[in-house]
Amino acid sequence: MMKILMLGWELPPHNSGGLGVACLNMARALSREGADIDFVVPYKAEHPNTNFMHILHATKLDPIYRYGGGSYASLQILEKIIPNDSHELVSIRDIQKTYCEFIQKYLMHFKPDVIHAHDWLTYEAGMLAKKNYGIPLIAHVHATEFDRAGMHTGNPLIHEIEYEGLMLADKIIAVSEATKRIIHEKYHIPLSKIEVIYNSLDDDYDNQQYDFNKNTYNYLCNLKNQGYTIVSTVGRFTIQKGLVPFMHGAALAIQKHPKLMFVFAGNGEERNELISLSAELGIAKNVIFTGFIRGRKLRDIYSISDIFVMSSISEPFGLTALEAAHHGDALILTKQSGVSEIIWSCLKYDFWDQQKLADQICAIATHPALRQSLQENVKKEYRQISWSNVAKKCLKVYNNTISKHKRN
Repeated sequence: MMKILMLGWELPPHNSGGLGVACLNMARALSREGADIDFVVPYKAEHPNTNFMHILHATKLDPIYRYGGGSYASLQILEKIIPNDSHELVSIRDIQKTYCEFIQKYLMHFKPDVIHAHDWLTYEAGMLAKKNYGIPLIAHVHATEFDRAGMHTGNPLIHEIEYEGLMLADKIIAVSEATKRIIHEKYHIPLSKIEVIYNSLDDDYDNQQYDFNKNTYNYLCNLKNQGYTIVSTVGRFTIQKGLVPFMHGAALAIQKHPKLMFVFAGNGEERNELISLSAELGIAKNVIFTGFIRGRKLRDIYSISDIFVMSSISEPFGLTALEAAHHGDALILTKQSGVSEIIWSCLKYDFWDQQKLADQICAIATHPALRQSLQENVKKEYRQISWSNVAKKCLKVYNNTISKHKRN
């Protein structure tokens, strides 16, 4: 039985994005393949239905989502904004230091076969494990700082951590070919060191009991009965997600086809800007902001929507697109999203091409046959990928890395 020490920053239900969902599904699939997993998170909380692995708590902090997922706000990582159990304010960097100290103590008593570190937040702990104990290190890249900054500069401190972690790692897993290119071009990592393993939809998604509750979004149901097409997007309201160009595209679409209602599900630093922009463009009555949602309410949004738009400037993968497809949405994806590499039954555009986005929205809204074709065919595509295959590929990476490490 392979012993894996997995380093992550969040797990459902205490997650603020798709990273935690991917980590949970990956760990579950690896466990089904016989792996023994210790998963370290930087907070203390209960995680239901995770008896397939051991969850360790590096600190006694409240779950990460309660303080807004500050770890994803690159420019705030040094700000002391998080209350700890001593009623002091600490920063993300303070938490990372404590996280590293926890890993140091853990490795004094346990020796895993491999370390699997997810994103820059845990790379330093992974590097410590490799340097001090000689344990093979796998760096998993779900997003780079270039992605989070919308391909702008971002935080140089995070760039430095990413660079050091990727250089020291024995092997790198990227969630898409696009992410692999960014790692190679921006950090000059050899392509031979990077393995692409795509994410998948939860293998148990089809088996989970779920009935759409029309009362949750009764207003949207009434609009649909009046002939409106519901267009949704889900995610953090950050520059990475390309929501400002999306809002402009929505305005252009409404000019051509007024019976459109846009649902922005999520929260983030661009929230107020987006609300103001919808008013400035004269489309506020056609836009709804739900705030941050999860669980049943999120699935209800997918179910009531006709079209799902992923407008990201740079999206390493984009798990929400698969979730939306599962619930019967027609997909419009930017060519800058990793999920567009494996999904073909969708419409695609460049994130800056607002007119093309508007045209695609109107085309699906006014052509029922096109919408039905996209909705039916995309399900056949995403069902060909699974977390079981992801786990098998990860185990192959582990075994090859361990063998090479022993030879050296």
